[in-house]
Amino acid sequence: MDRRTFLATTGAAASTLAAGCTGLTGGGSSGEDTLVVATYGSFIDSPSSSPGAWLKQRFEEEHDARVVFQTPSNELNHYVERKKAGVDIDADLYLGLNTEDLVRVDENLEDSLFVEAGDIGGLDSVKSGLQFDPQDRAVPYDTGYVSLVYDGTQMTAPETFEGLLDEEFEGDLIAQNPASSSTGRAFLLHTVHEYGEDGYLDYWENLQDNGVTVLGEWGDAYTAWEEGEAPMVVSYSTDRVFADQSGSNMEKHKIRFLEDEAYANPEGMAVFEDAASPDLARDFMEFVLTPEVQGELAVQNVQFPATTDADLPDDYAELAQSPPTPVTFSYDELQGSVSGWIEDWTRQFASN
Repeated sequence: MDRRTFLATTGAAASTLAAGCTGLTGGGSSGEDTLVVATYGSFIDSPSSSPGAWLKQRFEEEHDARVVFQTPSNELNHYVERKKAGVDIDADLYLGLNTEDLVRVDENLEDSLFVEAGDIGGLDSVKSGLQFDPQDRAVPYDTGYVSLVYDGTQMTAPETFEGLLDEEFEGDLIAQNPASSSTGRAFLLHTVHEYGEDGYLDYWENLQDNGVTVLGEWGDAYTAWEEGEAPMVVSYSTDRVFADQSGSNMEKHKIRFLEDEAYANPEGMAVFEDAASPDLARDFMEFVLTPEVQGELAVQNVQFPATTDADLPDDYAELAQSPPTPVTFSYDELQGSVSGWIEDWTRQFASN
């Protein structure tokens, strides 16, 4: 699952650059080529399952190379600040950016942080509609649908956004802060899609009146939900994949698509403009798009594969649920808008 943080503002550059990266993992001999992959922390260590260690081992087995992961605490924003300050990036590839991330990166930088992907093997197997970068820098490697997960032993979730406002569901929903969580942003954007930019803040005011709890990131919200603080949480429609893996009571992991919809949130990977090993980075991108890796990533990262030919377990389609109608905003639709929507939400939510 995607549990990333991209800061809403780009301050405190000096302390960020001085702190550098944390969460580095390595291995191998010094004579090998080294590929430095920047990603979000839960790709390496998450509350559910993490594909990082498996991906590193398999790539190193097939290539004469060593993989090192960078997971700075402020994630993608770390590299934006380094670029703005004229400091070396010291990474070859970013794994885990989505449409909103890319828009906000481009809005904060005069020069591009990433380069065009070029001719990547396996790109022709990526599902139609997942490409989200009009400049062809980001290559999708998975996708998730942000929906409600609820405890069916306690309740039956409402079927519509308006239903969430009913008195019987007062205090029943945990969401995430859209300024610090990709799932929170996706849910916010779904409300913008539903009510328009002139109506989504009124809807959120009504949610606040009905006792919605908003926590920082996905892990915070999901842990609170698991501990019974509320019976519904904003999460992913692949939740039952993880529940099955962990032997959980499946009745406690039910999915609700409000309005029979869910917000589609594809994740991509892109080569940094100043990469020391751009060819090796593209080899890694091709490797990630192979059927075996796509299948394993889907299971371990608890998402849907980006390609049509992924090797998936037989029961995956039964456990991972797709919405009848996926909704999303394109890069062009978000450009010049998404930051303002989040800032307005933050201002209103804090004042109520």
